Amino acid sequence: MIIQPVVNIAEICARKGVENVLLSPGSRCAPLTIAFARHGGFTVRTVSDERAAAFIALGMALTTGKPTVLVCTSGTAALNYAPAVAEAYFQQVPLLILTADRPTEWIDQLDGQTIRQQNVFGQHIKQSYTFPLDVTHPDAIWHSERMVSEALNEAVAYPAGPVHINVPLREPFYPAPGEEVKYDAKVKVIEEETQEFILSQNVSLKLQEEILKYSRVLVVAGQQKYNLHQLQSLYAFTQSTGAILVGDTISNIHEMPGAVRYQDVFLSCPDADKLKLLQPDLLITFGKSVISKSMKLFLRKYKPEAHWHVQPAGQAADTFQALTKVVRCTPPSFFYSLAGSIKNKAAFTKAWHGMNEKAGEFLQTYTSNAIYSELSVVAKVMQQLPVKSNLHLANSMAVRYANIISLKPEQEVEVFANRGTSGIDGSTSTAVGCALSGKKINTLLTGDMAFFYDRNGLWHNYLPDNLRIVILNNHAGGIFRLIDGPKQQPELATYFETKQALNAENTARDFGMKYMAIHTLEELDKALPDFFAAKAGASILEIFTDSPDNAEVFEKYRRAIRGIEF
Repeated sequence: MIIQPVVNIAEICARKGVENVLLSPGSRCAPLTIAFARHGGFTVRTVSDERAAAFIALGMALTTGKPTVLVCTSGTAALNYAPAVAEAYFQQVPLLILTADRPTEWIDQLDGQTIRQQNVFGQHIKQSYTFPLDVTHPDAIWHSERMVSEALNEAVAYPAGPVHINVPLREPFYPAPGEEVKYDAKVKVIEEETQEFILSQNVSLKLQEEILKYSRVLVVAGQQKYNLHQLQSLYAFTQSTGAILVGDTISNIHEMPGAVRYQDVFLSCPDADKLKLLQPDLLITFGKSVISKSMKLFLRKYKPEAHWHVQPAGQAADTFQALTKVVRCTPPSFFYSLAGSIKNKAAFTKAWHGMNEKAGEFLQTYTSNAIYSELSVVAKVMQQLPVKSNLHLANSMAVRYANIISLKPEQEVEVFANRGTSGIDGSTSTAVGCALSGKKINTLLTGDMAFFYDRNGLWHNYLPDNLRIVILNNHAGGIFRLIDGPKQQPELATYFETKQALNAENTARDFGMKYMAIHTLEELDKALPDFFAAKAGASILEIFTDSPDNAEVFEKYRRAIRGIEF
């Protein structure tokens, strides 16, 4: 039986610009599945594992900037979306989640595939709606159509994020043989004009007056997508004021000349007098999370007099425990408005750039001469990334190594990482979703635990040719040998590292991917050009190292930093 208001969900999504739909097979969701599959206005794919499907949808939305629609059946299928929903919420990525459900009267009645699905994502969702079960009355139809528009508008309103519609359905919900699915040409659609979040003249003048009190201004960029207009505004501000701009690899500011990118190295300096020279009196931040623990510890210890956070809307975090002002506008509006407003003290600017330059020279020399280990192989991989490609960083050590090494401006590489919740689940799936949404080569740098945890991200019929996966396989959760706390415990090897003997060769074979195993730096040098070749196809490069050796090399690296004369 055709349920017209359910069919119209697909029509409203099409008119609101949705392009990608991820379905997971099920029976209760049949009306939704058929509505999207027969519409013709979407790229529709089926991914059986709901957790993988949700992260693939996340990757698509990251790339396109548009909501991806997820459709699943009732029961635990919806719960499997939860990790990606939480990541999308904190990383501010638009998703529309449609979960089929049993009618309300069958909840808690021991009926199959029935759980409590209303508000199932709790506080990790922007908004949760329940679709009307009885859609025979005109007001119910009006309500259902209004709800879909409101949900899509909410998904993209700043800050963007996931929105959920729970859709209870009664049987029969399959159309009869030969029954035609028709999409309502007069379906109600509500558009919402986006706000520009421009700094007003009055506030701009007020900030220009306030900033005159400061002469050591530090700008810290959090995680964000590459944005040329934003970089241009930052360049105008820093060039005219001498302000220092610092950002992790995931902030995507590494293409900007003069940006500080080796803070993870020199902020580990044990010389308190040197670090004191870097203390700002005004800290300006924008974007989301910061990876660098050294940066966080430094700013929490050497606090600025004032901390301004620039963010158009939503909750502002006090990451450095120094927040004094939230400025409600876009970063470009702020930085263009305050360009030329002050002049940084020359000694402050010189200290930051001088230490950054020495750190960069140290890293270049150290990684070039380092023995075979995760640190040296990551340096080689990042140096040879294809120009104008995407880099995906799995959590644990992969993202930390990459943040230490950093990228050069001329590489023009955009960086993605699931740092909203910083879990190892879904890294592969997210990279797959990004690769499916564009033509650039997408390289995933991941550890063995994260890769094997998310193998189902490859379990579908859409494996993209532009996907490259680099696995750092130390047969254990090697990060626990590198961080204080677990590495001092006698239970380290047995209960923290989670030793495993897997390799990815069979996985590559299962999914029709090319596979290369690496055991030496010479093998890596030989393999990388073919691996990154444009026509290489979907490939896995598995780099085998020893966890204790990696820990020893990393400790030597730390000691070497402490010996640098900054």
